[in-house]
Amino acid sequence: MAAVPGPPSAAPAASPTDVIHNIGYRKYEGPRLGRAYARQSLFSQSLRGAYGLGRSAKSKVLPMILLGAMCAPALIMVAVAIFTHMNKLPVAYTRYAVLLQAVITLFVASQAPQSVSRDLRFKTTPLYFSRPIERIDYVLAKFAALATALFLLTAVPLLILYIGALLAKLDFGDQTAGFAKGLVSVVLLSLLFAGIGLVIAAVTPRRGFGVAAVIALFVISYGAVSSVQGVAASQEKYHVIGWLGVFSPITLIDGFQTWFLGARSAFPEAAGPPDMAAGLVYLLVVLGVIAACFGLLMRRYRKVGMA
Repeated sequence: MAAVPGPPSAAPAASPTDVIHNIGYRKYEGPRLGRAYARQSLFSQSLRGAYGLGRSAKSKVLPMILLGAMCAPALIMVAVAIFTHMNKLPVAYTRYAVLLQAVITLFVASQAPQSVSRDLRFKTTPLYFSRPIERIDYVLAKFAALATALFLLTAVPLLILYIGALLAKLDFGDQTAGFAKGLVSVVLLSLLFAGIGLVIAAVTPRRGFGVAAVIALFVISYGAVSSVQGVAASQEKYHVIGWLGVFSPITLIDGFQTWFLGARSAFPEAAGPPDMAAGLVYLLVVLGVIAACFGLLMRRYRKVGMA
């Protein structure tokens, strides 16, 4: 007869109750650095990023090439002035940035989208605002960082010219005054170009579109103004030439420095702003555009979770 199976074996003993292990977490009791530190960190990170510092080697190539392109003509001019014993520099300090506006435009077009478009594309903007930082802090940091990067791009060649002029034993007073005027000019240029570039770049999360749009605005506006000024010059309407400059960023700076800094205008026939009223208009338009760009950026970032 087949054996009858016995009763099932007893169930294993119940597992012990869950245990909470103390792994060492404790409350942070250090200093709270607050908004100022967050704003400063964002500024520093954005400024370094404009020259590819802290990023891949590929990111450093273009900004360093553009910085070299800005400085190379200054070095050549200094060498010529020293070895040929010239009594003045080949180019005035206030004229240098105007002559190299193409390099400046490429820098703005490449770095403005890098500063803000990537945040929009990868939706990292809300992460910034998870820290003790407000909308104005973000806009201030980004605006100041790009403006500072542009100032370095445009001021370093002027410093090279100034040092070279002193080595060439040119008049110290004249060179110092010219260098100071050049710095005033590039400060306004940096603020103006940074504001316009950031406003355009902040519209789209796609970096390529931002680059193309920035280049198009600067190139088309300058080309249109220069063409109309050329027509006005051919008809000897020199007062018209002076007023047309308010419609392009680089000619705005040219008109400002012509009237207020005593620079020679790059307009046809050197016809800068025709009178004091026109000079004041240039100044007001420059300051107004900078303020408007800041306001538009504040409006753009009113909603943190934007696409």
